[in-house]
Amino acid sequence: MSQHHAELLMYPAPEPIREANEQWLTRILEHLGHSRLDAGNLSLPELWLSPHLLLTQTCGYPLMTALRGQVRVVGRPRYELPDASAGQHCSLILSRSDDPRDTLSDFRRSRGVINSEDSNSGMNLLRQRLAPLQEDGEFFASVGASGGHRESLRWLRENRADLAAIDSVTFAYIAQHAPEEVSGLRVVARSALSPTLPFITVGSAAQEQVETLRQVMNETLSELPEVAQTLGLPEVLAASESDYQILLDYRREAEESGYGRLR
Repeated sequence: MSQHHAELLMYPAPEPIREANEQWLTRILEHLGHSRLDAGNLSLPELWLSPHLLLTQTCGYPLMTALRGQVRVVGRPRYELPDASAGQHCSLILSRSDDPRDTLSDFRRSRGVINSEDSNSGMNLLRQRLAPLQEDGEFFASVGASGGHRESLRWLRENRADLAAIDSVTFAYIAQHAPEEVSGLRVVARSALSPTLPFITVGSAAQEQVETLRQVMNETLSELPEVAQTLGLPEVLAASESDYQILLDYRREAEESGYGRLR
């Protein structure tokens, strides 16, 4: 029995989501006859580039930058959730409900927060949305990095920031299972659409292996309807790097307008 890394860490919470992902991975490994290596000591980039990788999920932006040509795309999830459908999702640009500012332009010179510099939903989509509104390459008075979407929500609730872009799948999961984390917050605007976060495998995988893995992912979703329902994920669609070129197009649009860095 061969050993591989298999982790789904991009949507680690709330707990029902983590448990559903674990059930799904366990069934996938059973079907393939593989055992699971401990990835607890690996950072996300180390996991993504591990020669022992079988299956994980990454963000579309690092897929097209740091990981480009080094991993194989297995597919992209077809979530059926509010603001996520047909293999697409977006970012919800949030503020506190009691903030009197109504439009994005009203938030010029406010305090922004992103989860990380390499995030598509937290940074790239927000940058593209704000680029037409920036002045002399700036929109915010300050931008902080929280380290994660849930922390960005905390920053908003605690009045440490005024505006944040949150992946719509993350928001849907939290709104359903941990509504207190989005209480007192509201959607100011939505970003452009983006392909959902890709599932990837080791870069040396043959096309036949990729197709088999995606087939097993879909078979196990059918076998575990409660998991599919919890995740809002009925199907994994075929996908390739080219599907994510639009994320670099969004970056180029922002750069051409003089807003290459979100600030």
